[in-house]
Amino acid sequence: MSGVMASVDQRTQLAGRNRLELLMFRLQGRQLYGINVFKVREVLQCPKLSSVPQSHPVVRGIANIRGQTISIMDLSLAIGGPKIEDIENAFVIISEYNRSVQGFLVREVDRIINLNWKDMQPPPAGAAGSSYLTAVTYVNEKMVEVIDVERVLSEVVGAKEQVSQEFLDQVADGDFDVEKNLILVSDDSLVARKQVTRTIENDLKMETVTTKDGKEAIDLLKEWADNDDPKLKRLAMVISDIEMPEMDGYTFTTAVRADERLKHLYIILHTSMSGVFNQNMVDKVGANKFIAKFEPDLLAKAVLDALPDVAQ
Repeated sequence: MSGVMASVDQRTQLAGRNRLELLMFRLQGRQLYGINVFKVREVLQCPKLSSVPQSHPVVRGIANIRGQTISIMDLSLAIGGPKIEDIENAFVIISEYNRSVQGFLVREVDRIINLNWKDMQPPPAGAAGSSYLTAVTYVNEKMVEVIDVERVLSEVVGAKEQVSQEFLDQVADGDFDVEKNLILVSDDSLVARKQVTRTIENDLKMETVTTKDGKEAIDLLKEWADNDDPKLKRLAMVISDIEMPEMDGYTFTTAVRADERLKHLYIILHTSMSGVFNQNMVDKVGANKFIAKFEPDLLAKAVLDALPDVAQ
């Protein structure tokens, strides 16, 4: 498995170039699936698992890996498929999402491929199982499906859904510019879009417009600018994911800063990726802020802190 993961150390060279590395794997059957290597800590043969009474049906057990107790989720079960058999010969992908570490049980690990985000397309509308996908791509004429891990984690682990009363009080007492009451949210995960819009609309009492990727977002902004659309004047900020098909958040931010009509926009990059490297990339492309998913208070605070600047 060291050969499969050998390129992980070079993955940071791809960020900001609208490129990614995808770790491909199989569950039950021949269908290929993918996960961004940015999220992968390591891949290992499935260790001995200890059962957890009354755990979620998707959780096959827990394992002690390098001194850390980690839940191992059957990724096939999580997306509505059959459970993975013969787990002694299966593999576990140890990943970090939304500031938590978990293991995903897969039957077989294939290899790592280097792709352009432009090669990643939204899943076909109405396709079987598409609700658990964020993108699809083709490798050697075979479809590779990228799983919406954020949806899986939301269903299995759960997530805090509401802003605390402290921030609700700030909203109630705040004096915000009513002309800047619109936020553009761009994220390829349906679950993530709903989480963000719920916080903005229900708790912060602002309006949202959503897009599924960076290209759709930049095209919409340019359309508003071309047509002198009032929405652009009402736009307080953009909250964008980093990992998105067709155009990632870094490339989207660069495109906004290159357009004289849009370069003033306040941009928050909101992502399940974390680390100092990402903050360096945020500074490099000119985003205003980087926050990790998904903590309603953290998101609410970032929006509230930005409002005095965008109102000027």
